Amino acid sequence: MVYLLRHGLDDENFIGGHSDVSLTEEGVKQIQNSAQYIVNNLEIKKIYTSDIKRAIESAEIVNKSLKKEIIKDSNLRELDKGDLTGKDKSKLTKEEIDNLNTNNIEEKIGNGESMLDLYKRVVNLLKDDYFKNKDKSLIVTHRGIINMLYYYLNEQPPTTNKEQYEVTHGSIHKLNLKNKTIKKIY
Repeated sequence: MVYLLRHGLDDENFIGGHSDVSLTEEGVKQIQNSAQYIVNNLEIKKIYTSDIKRAIESAEIVNKSLKKEIIKDSNLRELDKGDLTGKDKSKLTKEEIDNLNTNNIEEKIGNGESMLDLYKRVVNLLKDDYFKNKDKSLIVTHRGIINMLYYYLNEQPPTTNKEQYEVTHGSIHKLNLKNKTIKKIY
């Protein structure tokens, strides 16, 4: 089993993606609660985390209890939102807002990645056996990565719907590679 943890809440007044925004107070509490669940219910041997600040902070909070090796990995990054990364949402132009809220999975966000690009990136991780030797590992990552795993493993085409699989801040998902399934457990 591989366990995926979505990072805690960050300042949503700014566009995420590859931005270096810290967790909010609420985000810290979310991850502390997730950490308690992990300690009480899961056997974790190693922690892998996206190399983006909010994910690293989440991994470090969990690791206060687990005391395991943390490995930072850029493969686990969220969708690259290019020129829009880190921008204050209140200062976006109409064109930028339209681009950010596109329903076209092939449209690149801020000259970064499209949802289809992210999907292909995640599928390639699966095909390259990225998760294979990570049994009993915790992977701290982002909603986009986890959603794309759900789409692929449920044999559904990817969409821009971010809410479909309830990948909420601090949620934990069990990835069973043997059965090719993923499900939310916390």
